[in-house]
Amino acid sequence: MAVMEVVTMYVFGITGGVGAGKSTVLRLIKENFNASVIEADEVGRMLMEPGNSAYLKIVEIFGEDILDNPGEQGSPINRAKLAGIVFNNKNKRMVLNGIVHPLVKKYITEEIGRIRCAEKYDYVFVEAALLIEDHYDIICDELWYIYADEETRRERLKSSRGYSDEKLIRYSQASCQMNSSAAIAAV
Repeated sequence: MAVMEVVTMYVFGITGGVGAGKSTVLRLIKENFNASVIEADEVGRMLMEPGNSAYLKIVEIFGEDILDNPGEQGSPINRAKLAGIVFNNKNKRMVLNGIVHPLVKKYITEEIGRIRCAEKYDYVFVEAALLIEDHYDIICDELWYIYADEETRRERLKSSRGYSDEKLIRYSQASCQMNSSAAIAAV
C-alpha cells in the first residue's frame, strides 16, 4: 500500500496602515522564502480591467462617465474619476466596495487553491488593507499586522509617494480603524 505525502502550505495574511512597511516585508519574504505573494490591490485592479467581472458591474452602476473614453467599447475605467466620485460619498464607496471586495476575496481564495494544488510553494502571503474587516482570517492560517508609528509613516509617504499634508491627514483619520486590526493579528 502506497503512503501519500500530505503537503501543507501555510497561508499568512498581512495588513497594516499605509506606509507601515508592508511592501518591504513582502519583498524580503519573496527574496528569502519559497513563498507566493498575493496583493489584494493588484487583484482588484485586474478585476476592474475591461471584460472582467468587477468592470462590468462598476460601469453598469456608476455609468460610462467613469471610463477613459465614454462610449468606446472596452475603454478602461478612469480610476481617478471613480475615486473622485466615491472618496467623499460613503454610500457610493460602500457600493463600490460591495462590488469589488467579494470578487477580490473569491479570486484570492481560488488562487490559493491553485497554488496549493501546484505544490510549488511552502507559503502564501496575502496582503490586504481590509484583511480583518473582510474576514480573511477564514482563509489564512495566521494574520500579521505591520506597524510603524505615525510620524515614520508620514515621512515615508511624503518621500516615497509624494503625498501632500492634506492627503496625509485623510489617511491619518483612517488609522484608528487599522489600530483595532492590530489587536486581532497574531504577529
